Amino acid sequence: MSYAFVFPGQGSQSVGMLADLAEQSSAVNEVFSEASEVLGYDLWNLVQNDTEGKINQTDITQPAMLAAGIAVYRALESQKDLAPEFMAGHSLGEYTALVAAGAMTLAQGIELVSERGRLMQSSVPAGEGAMAAVLGLDDEKVIEVCESVDGIVEAVNFNSPGQVVIAGAKSAVDLAVEAASDAGASKVVPLPVSVPSHCSLMQGAAEQLAEKLANMDLVMPRVPVLHNVHYAPAQDSEEIKALLVQQLYQPVQWVKTIGAMQQAGVESLYELGPGKVLMGLNRRIDRKMKVQPVFDGATLEKAMVTL
Repeated sequence: MSYAFVFPGQGSQSVGMLADLAEQSSAVNEVFSEASEVLGYDLWNLVQNDTEGKINQTDITQPAMLAAGIAVYRALESQKDLAPEFMAGHSLGEYTALVAAGAMTLAQGIELVSERGRLMQSSVPAGEGAMAAVLGLDDEKVIEVCESVDGIVEAVNFNSPGQVVIAGAKSAVDLAVEAASDAGASKVVPLPVSVPSHCSLMQGAAEQLAEKLANMDLVMPRVPVLHNVHYAPAQDSEEIKALLVQQLYQPVQWVKTIGAMQQAGVESLYELGPGKVLMGLNRRIDRKMKVQPVFDGATLEKAMVTL
């Protein structure tokens, strides 16, 4: 059976995530301990006991989700010989895929996404950016809607047929939300975020991230990683860096990423990390491709049987 591993991005985090898996696998505490050393604070304690909403701050969400995805991957790896055809991640999850595939160390990944979150938040002041999910319109219509209103708003996440996320300046997103409804969208859902990811407002943050990446030594992954920007593997480590920079202000091409896997003969996906967001998206992309989430002891045991 040909299979691939996919990793979720921001939005799948929750207080108490992976608590069950931590009781079964020492890999969870090992990963979070290493991440905490890089960050200078106890990430596991925050994830398990947060009462102030810190887990939803992007500079904390990003390292928390990367650590969670790698913890699940290592828990699985410790019990099974793994041979995925590809890895990929949705938005932030692309970094998790690169760590799992060996292109960068866990410490490098945690350092990068922590800085990525800080740069993203500082580039657009809170309240000035927004994102919304548009349901029931095709991709071209959503792009047309964004182009029809004043201000910066762009289609940024092509998640599944009939589900496209838009992002940009809040005033422009508000106008696009109205225009999308008028154009026949079945539903338009404002997302609870303050950072307009993957749109041109992130170009300043991308330039600063490029400076950070320039001083890091990355290697080619041992498993091909399909990148969000062009849904294909990079040709060398410098292209990996360039694609991570571009990813900040260019769309996440998730439908085409799954399409590339289909064409390569992938039959099953395993979503490693909290939640089932990617499983839900894939049901709308291709119901024939099996998707199995892995995030706790029970789902880990099930994956052990099917892999």
